Amino acid sequence: MSLVAFLAVGTVALLLCVMTGPDRDDVDEFYTGSRSLSPLQNGLALAGDYLSAATVLGTTGIIALTGYDGMILALSITLSLVLLMFLLAEPLRNAGGFTMGDVLIRRAPGRAVRITACAATLAALIPMMVVQLASSGDLLAFILGFDTSGFRTGAIIGLGTLMIGYAAIGGMKGTSLIQIVKTVVLFVAAFTIAVMIMNRFDWNTDSLISAARQSSGAGADYLRSGLQFEGSGLDMVSSELTVVLGAACLPHVTMRMSSARSTQAVRRSMSWAVAVVAAICLLLVVIGFGAGALVGHEGITAAGASGNSAILQISGEVANGTQLGALIITTMTTAIFLTLLASVAGMILSCANSLAHDLFAHGLHGVRDPDRKPLAGLSEMRTAQASAIVIGLLATTLAVVARHWNVQALATLSFCVGASALAPALLYSMFWRRFTRTGLLCTLIVGTLTTLVLITGTNLVSGSPSSVFPDHDFNWFPYTTTGLVSIPAGFLAGWLGTVLPRHTAPAARRLYQSEEPRILAGVPPTPRN
Repeated sequence: MSLVAFLAVGTVALLLCVMTGPDRDDVDEFYTGSRSLSPLQNGLALAGDYLSAATVLGTTGIIALTGYDGMILALSITLSLVLLMFLLAEPLRNAGGFTMGDVLIRRAPGRAVRITACAATLAALIPMMVVQLASSGDLLAFILGFDTSGFRTGAIIGLGTLMIGYAAIGGMKGTSLIQIVKTVVLFVAAFTIAVMIMNRFDWNTDSLISAARQSSGAGADYLRSGLQFEGSGLDMVSSELTVVLGAACLPHVTMRMSSARSTQAVRRSMSWAVAVVAAICLLLVVIGFGAGALVGHEGITAAGASGNSAILQISGEVANGTQLGALIITTMTTAIFLTLLASVAGMILSCANSLAHDLFAHGLHGVRDPDRKPLAGLSEMRTAQASAIVIGLLATTLAVVARHWNVQALATLSFCVGASALAPALLYSMFWRRFTRTGLLCTLIVGTLTTLVLITGTNLVSGSPSSVFPDHDFNWFPYTTTGLVSIPAGFLAGWLGTVLPRHTAPAARRLYQSEEPRILAGVPPTPRN
């Protein structure tokens, strides 16, 4: 049933992309879907973009294995979207444009900003795509029972090809429809499993949590902070801060703001997205504790040290023996399958848009006016479609190479780049009047490079059974994420790059004064001479 459901879902999703794909000469429709989605539809699509497969599977596994720390992670995920809603959503929509580069050049026009923004976008999203594609082979093998290396490799290549088709054919509107379907199916599946778990424990949360604690093997530490981080409070603060800042500023999430019809529409879209994400995270908490209680620590880790299979294991546990057991298990596996397809397709589209629009259309041609389109719509859209193919092939190739590794470090890398480079750049650009092009470039470059250097010395790369190189120990930065150092480094670099070259501050202030009404209030800017 799962195999039939996968084939049906993949076919229908591809058909939706073909039917809703943009006209060949309409680049605006390819990038934004002509802003035709309603606030509810856009909110559901945003929730789908935000809840990647790595987030859903990883969060459930961490809750099952570490208890309290997992709950804090689920809360941080929700808090991150709330931060985006209240702080950045409206300014991002008001700034206009299609990509991260379009937003940033409102404050700092120039080719260097375009090219650097494109590089930061790729650095933030390609690792996340590799994680999800590499995990897809193991996930499908686990679900369908084909435990061979060849099947895993074939699954990665097949899914990668399918996701390239979604992004290249459907554009923003096609991938949005897939995200909407994915969000609805994921909510229904998670709600069903959560209800069945609570029914097992007579709707008594104390009994559920107590059973999870007893099966965890950690005793009272299961309900205390620090189990995931071996008692390190600094490591926990660093990880949660990275999630809160990083998840909100990843390019495929911020890109969604440009598809809203108006400032009012983006507010309503964010309200729907926050409500849906909060509800799903709450359901994942119940499912995680249910997995910890009914499957147990040993059963979960036997399928993988990271616990990514916990949500599927608990689905099978509670559904077996029921009249609709096969249907329930199929619904959950289909939801995870859709989550994989939709998440990677959205990231491929974001990277392709940045390559086509920031690098080829503007960066290499040196066009300084963000409102001008230097290429004909047909040429730019073909460039975007070709870029989607290239990015998808690159991510698929890297996933095949890395399929035998524990690639969770790459997901952390994506969040760290978002928190250390993109978050400071966006916050400074939106709200600091003195911020200059030099400061912006320093923020993006220093934040990204600091993250790339520090991640090599973390616990996720070496020194632990769940690291990329478990048999080696070159752990010189003994934390799980780089945020403790790289986030302050990104903010500090932007500040120093702005205040040290004093001669650029007056021009930056004048530029911001002309753009401030548009960014903060949505007022059309004064025409430039």
